[in-house]
Amino acid sequence: MAKGKNSPEGVLKELKKLYPKHVIPLHHKNAWELLCAVILSAQCTDARVNTITPHLFKKYPTVYDLANAKIRDVEKIIHSAGFYHSKALSLVEMSRRICEVYGGEVPQTMEDLLTLRGVARKTANVMLGDYFKKPAGIVVDTHVKRLAFRLGLTRNTDPVKVEKDLTKIIPYKYWGWLAIALILHGRGVCSARKPLCEKCTLSVYCAKRTLKKHKEKIPDRSPRG
Repeated sequence: MAKGKNSPEGVLKELKKLYPKHVIPLHHKNAWELLCAVILSAQCTDARVNTITPHLFKKYPTVYDLANAKIRDVEKIIHSAGFYHSKALSLVEMSRRICEVYGGEVPQTMEDLLTLRGVARKTANVMLGDYFKKPAGIVVDTHVKRLAFRLGLTRNTDPVKVEKDLTKIIPYKYWGWLAIALILHGRGVCSARKPLCEKCTLSVYCAKRTLKKHKEKIPDRSPRG
């Protein structure tokens, strides 16, 4: 990894100080529970998901139980997660395929994960990077996309292009952890509308903060009426 002011080395070093541990915010006991939680987390907060999954897993404690569940019963449990019709269908059909094709075990390759209903590349990256510890890429959600752009790690805003840029400059061993760190920082400090720039120790690398300071230094030469 290249060194210097414009390299990701300083960003990674500071992020490591702020978020040293790779902690998955979604509660789970195994790979299947995490996969269910990630599917539920679409357009829903982790806190909300963590209030739903205990009830879901109490009713359906194994992948086989959920594979045989009635979709209407699942909908009642996950209703507050939003988009509950499609999510319930995804949970049941995902579990059914895992039972029928993969012997009840969550597959551990990108190719196989993408055959499961409700699983796109971002979800697959969460499973591979956060749970199985063998990432095939970097999770790019709205927080990762925003912070990667602000911190100069990419000039793109398309998630696919952002992921490609990040995998080129970030060492493989950090791929899984990086997304978690950026998501936590995006939620707690660098929000979309009102980032806490004055409290942010990453502001020295931030294009948004640099531009703001530059504008403040430019005197107002507009004519006075």
